[in-house]
Formats: sequence, structure tokens, C-alpha cells
Amino acid sequence: MAEIASSEPTRRDFLYIATGAVGAVGLGAAIWPFISQMNPDASTLALSTVEVDISQVAEGQSITVKWRGKPVFIRHRTAQEISEAKAVSLDQLIDPVARNENLPAEAPATDENRSAKGKEPWLVMIGICTHLGCVPLGQQGDYDGWFCPCHGSQYDSAGRVRHGPAPENMHIPAYEFISDTTVRIG
Repeated sequence: MAEIASSEPTRRDFLYIATGAVGAVGLGAAIWPFISQMNPDASTLALSTVEVDISQVAEGQSITVKWRGKPVFIRHRTAQEISEAKAVSLDQLIDPVARNENLPAEAPATDENRSAKGKEPWLVMIGICTHLGCVPLGQQGDYDGWFCPCHGSQYDSAGRVRHGPAPENMHIPAYEFISDTTVRIG
């Protein structure tokens, strides 16, 4: 005699579902420590932002601060440096993109897009050559900006690459002026 199939769940069906659910919870509990350890530790999160007092930086001076393990150049540019940077047309640049995290990705590399609106004398940028990661020397080279002695890349007073093998302008991190004398980077 043939058995009639029943659509009623059986005890065996319940055991299969319960075993699968317990296995899934157990697997999640087992891999959670591995996933959790991939998160940044507290010391890294503490460095995600840094506030810098720029009240003592005179016009024509630069300071270097460390943010996320990288040097960040903060330059109080002179009026002459600003006018020289504004006079450069985009077709003279190796990289016509601003590389400013505060702006859209394809913003042009004008001097205005390389500094903060209303704070044009201040230039805040990551001080790493975009060629091989060296740290350029300030106020050197043919463009009154930065010079990377490793391979000869030269940047102007707005941090835009003008000569050499560097493919991109020096990058500008996300930052904001939280007062007239304090910059928050990150």
C-alpha cells in the first residue's frame, strides 16, 4: 500500500529547522571576534581628527602636523604667492583636478578650489609627493612651492604639480576652520 504524503510538518522537519538555526547562530558567534578585530583600534580613531592652532603662524610661514600618520602642510601664503597661483591657467597644469576632499571629485584645480572659501591665504594639504610617497621640501623649486628631491617633482604655491614625474596634485584632506585661529583636519 502506498503512503499518502502529508502537508503537515513533522517532528523531523522541526528538528532540521532548529538544528540549522542553532548552527547559524553558532557560526555567527564563532566568526564575530574575527570580524570585530578588523575595526580600527581606539588610538586610530582618536587620530581621525586633529585640531591645530594656527595663531602663531605668520604670513609666509608653514607648519607640519601629523594626521593619521601622514604629514600635513599648513601654509600661510603671502599675497604674492596667491596672485601667482591665481595667474596659472588650467592648461599649464599636469593635473587639472583639485584633489580636494571638501569639493566634488572632478573640481578644477584653480587656486580657489585648493584653499578654503574665505580663507584663501591658508593652504592645508597632505605633504606627500604623489609620485612615490616622498615628503617634498617647502618653499623650493621653480614655482615658489614644494620640491621633491627624490625624482624632481615640483609643486607651485597651491600644491599643484607643475614639473616632474608626479601624476597628481598634492591631496587636500577634509578640513574646516572652526575659528579664525583653529583648523580641524579630518
